[in-house]
Amino acid sequence: MADLILIVAAVVPAIYLMVRVYRADRLEKEPIKMLVGLVFLGIVSTTLAELVEVYGDNLLTDLFPNGGLVYDALLYFVVVAFAEEGAKYLLLKLRTWKSPHFNCQFDGVVYAVFVSLGFALWENIFYVLRYGIGTALARAVTAVPGHACFGVYMGVWYGVAKRYALAGYEDTSRKARRMALLIPMLLHGAYDFIATMQSDLMSVAFLVFVCWMFGAALKLVKKTAAEDSPLMQDNV
Repeated sequence: MADLILIVAAVVPAIYLMVRVYRADRLEKEPIKMLVGLVFLGIVSTTLAELVEVYGDNLLTDLFPNGGLVYDALLYFVVVAFAEEGAKYLLLKLRTWKSPHFNCQFDGVVYAVFVSLGFALWENIFYVLRYGIGTALARAVTAVPGHACFGVYMGVWYGVAKRYALAGYEDTSRKARRMALLIPMLLHGAYDFIATMQSDLMSVAFLVFVCWMFGAALKLVKKTAAEDSPLMQDNV
C-alpha cells in the first residue's frame, strides 16, 4: 500500500502538467492514443539516456579522476543534458515528424512536452520508491515541471522547424531543429549544475533560475497557443 501511495505521488504531477498542455491546444486536439504512445516513448528514452550517461561518465572519470568544476560542467551540460534531451528528441522526431496529425505549429509543443513528461514520470517513480514521499514532494515542484519546461522549449523550436520544412526552407528548418535540442540542453545543464552546487548563494541562484524558467515557459505556452495556426505547404 505504501508503494502504491508513493507511485501515485510520483505520477500525479506529470499527469497534471500533461492535462494543462493538452487543454492549451486550442485548434485541434491530438489523438489520445498518440499522446499515450509519446509518454511511453518518453519512458523508453530513460533507458537510452542511461546508457549514454554511463559511457559519458566513465569517459569523464578517466579524463578527470579527481572530479572538479570542469568535470561537473562537462557532466551536466554535455553528458547528462545531451543524453536525456537527445534521447527525448530522437524518439520525438522518429514518431511525429512525418505524422499527418502534426498539422499545427503548437502540436510540436504538445508532442515534446508529453515525451518529456513520460521521461519525468518514469524517473520520478524510480526516485520516489527509492527515497520516499519527501522526494516526491520536492520533485513535484522542481524536477517534473523542469522536464516540462525543457519540453516546451524543444517543442516551440520543433514546431517552427516543421513550418519551415513544409515551406521548403530546409536549411532554416535544420537550424530550428538544432535549436530544439540545444536550448533544452543548456537549460537542463544549468538546472543540474546549479542544483548540485553546495552553498547558500547557489541555493538562492537555483531558486531564481527555476522561477524564471517556469515563468518564461508558461508565458511561452500561452503565447504559442494563442498564435497557433495550421501548417501548410509554402506557408511561413
